[in-house]
Amino acid sequence: MNLILMGLPGAGKGTQAEQIVDTYKIPHISTGDMFRAAIKNETALGLEAKAYMDKGNLVPDEVTNGIVKERLAEADTDNGFLLDGFPRTLNQAEALEQILTELGKKIDAVINIHVDKDILMERLTGRIICRTCGATYHKVFNPPTVAGTCDRCGGHDFYQREDDKPETVENRINVNLELTQPLLDFYEARQVLNTVKGDQDIQDVFKEVQAIIAK
Repeated sequence: MNLILMGLPGAGKGTQAEQIVDTYKIPHISTGDMFRAAIKNETALGLEAKAYMDKGNLVPDEVTNGIVKERLAEADTDNGFLLDGFPRTLNQAEALEQILTELGKKIDAVINIHVDKDILMERLTGRIICRTCGATYHKVFNPPTVAGTCDRCGGHDFYQREDDKPETVENRINVNLELTQPLLDFYEARQVLNTVKGDQDIQDVFKEVQAIIAK
C-alpha cells in the first residue's frame, strides 16, 4: 500500500499522517526526514544536497529525486509507505513515476485533505502568544479562560508571529494552491486521486481515509 498524502497548510495533514503510520505500520517518508537521513549518513547525494542547503539555495530536482529513490529502495518500504511533502512539482511527480517503475512499485492512492480557504485562514491566523511567558493560544480553538488574560502568568500582552498574520498566511495558501493544483490534475488523470473533507472531526477525517485505503 503505497500512498501520497496531500493538503494545504492547516488542513491537518500531520495529524492524519501520524494516524495512518500508527494504524498501518508503514514508514512515513517526508522530504525533510529524507534529507536529514541522507546528510547524516553522508551519502553522495546527501552531501550534494547539504552543499546547496548550506549556501541557502534550493536543492535541485535531480538531487531530491535521487534521494527519494534511495529511500524508496530501502527494505522497510516493501510493504508500503506514506509519502508526505513529495512530489511538490509536476517534474517531481513524473520523476516519481519513473523511480517507482524502476523499483517495481506504484502509487495505490493519493489522499488529498481538502479544507476551504476561509477555514484555513481561521485556523492559521488565530494563534496568539503571551509576550510575558510565551504561552500559546488560539483565538477560536484554544482561547485564554478569561479573555485577554494569560492562564499561565496572568499577563495581558499578546502578540502574533509574522507568519501567523493574515496577509502572510493568505500568500502562503495562494502559493500552495498554485503549486498543488497541477499535481491534483496529474493524479486525477491517473485515477488514483481521492479527496477527503478535512473540515470535520479528526476521527471522522480518519474514517474517510481508512475507507479509501480499504478500497
